Amino acid sequence: MKPVVSGEDALRHLFAALTEQTFQVELGIADPPLTDYIVDLLVRFAKTDAVFRVRDANGRQLEEVAEMMVEAEERQAKPQREVYRHIGDFTLFWTGVYPEALPRLRAADRKDHLVDYARRGKESYYIASTFDDEQYRQEAPVLRQLSREFELCRHGLNRVRRELQNLPEQIARLSGDAELN
Repeated sequence: MKPVVSGEDALRHLFAALTEQTFQVELGIADPPLTDYIVDLLVRFAKTDAVFRVRDANGRQLEEVAEMMVEAEERQAKPQREVYRHIGDFTLFWTGVYPEALPRLRAADRKDHLVDYARRGKESYYIASTFDDEQYRQEAPVLRQLSREFELCRHGLNRVRRELQNLPEQIARLSGDAELN
């Protein structure tokens, strides 16, 4: 009997293979904690509710970095760290995986119009990395690295996306992106 593989497991394996190939082989970054973090980010953000998971005190979903920055400043300790980490993830995801969405996300009628996503992402990862008490100690160095190497990671994610687009249709169905016939 074959073991059952869930859709999320299959997606994780696919993202892991593409991320490791891209970062280790193509970009020369042999850093398992970094690539593991990026794979986790891709798996989490495969669900739209995770992309927009930050909410304000009234429970309203925050969809703009400017709003998330205000929310982060209003929070204390651990919740604050999580908002900053999310801002880093959010900006890395959009600039790396879907850069073509940036003109819409930063349109003149939006609060993010003047927000530099790369700068805010770097700053947010750095701030999140300063929370290095016991429960965050293992992740803090990865967040500092993401802050320092934001552009390289963004470039790597863009290459991962291109590889995903080039996969045969039957493999793309594992990610749920292909329409069922």
